[in-house]
Amino acid sequence: MKKTLKLISGLALILVVAAAIFITINWEPDRSVDELKDRWAKPPSQFIQIAGMQVHLRDEGPRNDPTPIVLLHGTGASLHTWNGWADELKKNRRVIRFDMPAFGLTGPSPDGDYTTENYVRFVVAILDKLKLDHVILGGNSLGGYVAWVTAVLYPNRIEKLILVDSSGYRFKTKSMPLAFRLANTPVLNQLMRFVLPRSIVEKSVRNVYGDPSKVTSELVDRYFDLATRTGNRQALVGRTTQRRLGSLANRVPELHLPTLILWGGLDRLIPPENGDRFHREIVGSKLVKFDNLGHVPQEEDPLKTVGPLIDFLAQSN
Repeated sequence: MKKTLKLISGLALILVVAAAIFITINWEPDRSVDELKDRWAKPPSQFIQIAGMQVHLRDEGPRNDPTPIVLLHGTGASLHTWNGWADELKKNRRVIRFDMPAFGLTGPSPDGDYTTENYVRFVVAILDKLKLDHVILGGNSLGGYVAWVTAVLYPNRIEKLILVDSSGYRFKTKSMPLAFRLANTPVLNQLMRFVLPRSIVEKSVRNVYGDPSKVTSELVDRYFDLATRTGNRQALVGRTTQRRLGSLANRVPELHLPTLILWGGLDRLIPPENGDRFHREIVGSKLVKFDNLGHVPQEEDPLKTVGPLIDFLAQSN
């Protein structure tokens, strides 16, 4: 019995020491916006005051565009996910994108409310601040969810809808990014506030690409740096615990506006079957799949994915 207790005590000590070494090696402090903005908020970035937050925003293209395009990123991402699309679209259209609460340089919401409904209120507050009565609204993943719920709740504000691998329905994921799994795991998700190995970020980004070889060091730098923005890691946990998958799915058929649905055929997070369901339930919608792309097709291959969007924008209602 004494030998068994000694063995257990020894193993426990080894685990404690190993954990301490791991935490010491991978300790990652928060970074302030001032530390990050020289690299990630270069012109035309600006910061505007919304709901107690300094929101990181880019507003590009001709100001006389009567119906600007507003693009919403997904969980863990930032306005930069739309860089390729913005470069093409801003030649002829006004393009607005911003870091949503809990992410990017905008950071955590003061009230800690990361429900879909509160994100919708945030988007509408942006539109009001910019004096935009009507927009074309698009989003990827979480951003897609916020976009279509905005269109349901404020149909007079949204002229057209763009859904890119959008969430909103319940789904069975084939492979969840490691960072998302950790954010869903009690105890470990609290450890994330202080520890963030770069390798976890890299594996998570590679997981959402159809072709992981396209993931560059600079891309990993961006996701890693912005994840360490003060408060973002804790906010990600808040967002994860507050999400209610499928809670508004019964309202999708209420959408009666021109809708383009884009989906990566190799999306291992939200299955392409969900794109089929959006297409069935949104009457008159158009669905385009990209066989070799993953969960963030607009980022993985901007030129290929923006083409159908440009055609869609050229069509009259």
